[in-house]
Amino acid sequence: MNANVRIRQQAGQAADERVASYDWKALAADLDTYGCAVLEKLASPEECKATADLYPHEEHFRSHIVMARHGFGKGEYRYFKYPLPDLISGLRTALYPHLATVANAWNGRMGIDQRYPATHQDYLDLCHDAGQKRPTPLLLQYKAGDFNCLHQDLYGDLAFPIQVAVLLSEPGRDFIGGEFVLTEQRPRMQSRAEVVPLRQGDAVAFAVHNRPVQGTKGNYRVNLRHGVSRIRSGHRHTVGIIFHDAL
Repeated sequence: MNANVRIRQQAGQAADERVASYDWKALAADLDTYGCAVLEKLASPEECKATADLYPHEEHFRSHIVMARHGFGKGEYRYFKYPLPDLISGLRTALYPHLATVANAWNGRMGIDQRYPATHQDYLDLCHDAGQKRPTPLLLQYKAGDFNCLHQDLYGDLAFPIQVAVLLSEPGRDFIGGEFVLTEQRPRMQSRAEVVPLRQGDAVAFAVHNRPVQGTKGNYRVNLRHGVSRIRSGHRHTVGIIFHDAL
């Protein structure tokens, strides 16, 4: 076994242990109730800095997006290429089974036939068979005045319904402003907003597109979008862990 393979396996095992330590019953309840759940201290300060420091190094990425050119807001981000950095690959693999359990329950409640396989590799195989072969984890960079418009990350016919964002910068020290915002558009009602406070290394798992809500006459479907409010000063870096691959 070569050194790179051994390091990736060790990173994957460490991610499995880290992710398994959370109270997933409570996190699933938060996802059901609010459409989002916070995993405190998912990444260490050292891991956050090392990941943010990758941003200028183009060899790690497949594409570079400047948001203003596409009407996405202000700021920029880069999509990682395969192989992903060990931390991101390990967390993506370790988080998926827990979130797939929630996603399958949601689809059952919404009357959607699709069920997600138990392992992330099996789900990626489905994506690749459908022609969705490009990795979607991304590293975002914001400076003062930047923001991210409310949006949904779909990228193809196959779209996993839950996403995870890890804040790599420390609020109040590295930047001010830049809150993570989630909105729900409910049938025949006004939209609901959720602002999620995060510290460096915290992650938020959130519904990407639709989720079920229990009403008086059964479950109904709400439509969600997410974004980031205006950065008032400093710099903010975030990793987005998206579980489906793109066309």
